Amino acid sequence: MAKKKVEEPKIFQILKEAESGIPMKELSRKYGFTEQTLYRWRNKYGGLELSDIKQMKELERENSELKKIVANMALEIQAIKNVLGKKF
Repeated sequence: MAKKKVEEPKIFQILKEAESGIPMKELSRKYGFTEQTLYRWRNKYGGLELSDIKQMKELERENSELKKIVANMALEIQAIKNVLGKKF
């Protein structure tokens, strides 16, 4: 089953409803997510403002890109070492 991509404003709205006292079971039926997903969002985003959530998502994307760059550089370094025949 494919995962649904949920935008930050929707997550924020759902969590605000949960904070207002609506049971997680009811919210899971209303929005079509498992209760576990809602609890995971609450643990990850609970207490944050929408701007904080957006900033966190942007930092996660940037971190992912940087990890890819580092992995590519490590491959290039290894290839250069292999070409030069040196063992470090």
